[in-house]
Amino acid sequence: MIELAGSAALITGGCGGIGRAVAQRLVAAGATVVLADIDDPEGIAERLGAHFVRTDVSRPADVAAAVAAAEEQAPLRFVHLNAGVTSTVPLEEVSEQLYSRAVGVNLDGVFWGIQSAAPALRRAGGGAIVATSSLAGLAPQSGDAIYSATKSAVIALVRSIGPTLRADGIRLNCVCPGFADTPMVPATVRESGFPMLTAGEVADAVLTIAHGDGDSDAYVLQPGLELMRYRFHGVPGARTQAGDGTSTVFSGEGIVGAG
Repeated sequence: MIELAGSAALITGGCGGIGRAVAQRLVAAGATVVLADIDDPEGIAERLGAHFVRTDVSRPADVAAAVAAAEEQAPLRFVHLNAGVTSTVPLEEVSEQLYSRAVGVNLDGVFWGIQSAAPALRRAGGGAIVATSSLAGLAPQSGDAIYSATKSAVIALVRSIGPTLRADGIRLNCVCPGFADTPMVPATVRESGFPMLTAGEVADAVLTIAHGDGDSDAYVLQPGLELMRYRFHGVPGARTQAGDGTSTVFSGEGIVGAG
């Protein structure tokens, strides 16, 4: 479990619905919270008792500056990489600008966040990073292929980078919520009566993951269901056959068995 009282916490996309709900819980737990977002027109940070840092997460320098701002407050022990955008337009209407923006925020922002936060968490003696992916990262949505692709990539980042951070006491995971009742939800979904999560339910899941002992995992959250760790299927390993009839199986992680 991470110690929030007396620690700093950083939330990207912190002024949106989910980020705001996470911030409320962190402030109540005694953390000094920094909200990194492109803007804060409603004064969310001040109302919550948090700090605001203007941040474009697609820019590595901005993300590094946000991490530094959080670390100036107290040892940084929790980071929620939450910034995200949707791009629900027909395939033929996707512009280079829209595509680059979606990839820059949803994917690049997570990578730069992990890269920048890891040294600070290491200096604090360890901590947790939780990235916001989406159920669309596991079950792609035809209505927003770019969003689905970037959220799938977030899961891949978590699963590939997470094991390299374990030795430093840094746990990297992601949460994959279904539709949450935030401004990002398409009007058609809202009008259909499809069950949605509240921002508070997602925030509770984020902190449950942060306080857990797992790492390199994707957690699924759906309305009416408990938070669950997603079980990925393995892939066949390469096999070599020796002259004596024995064989060795190789996987992406190396030799996994012989017989």
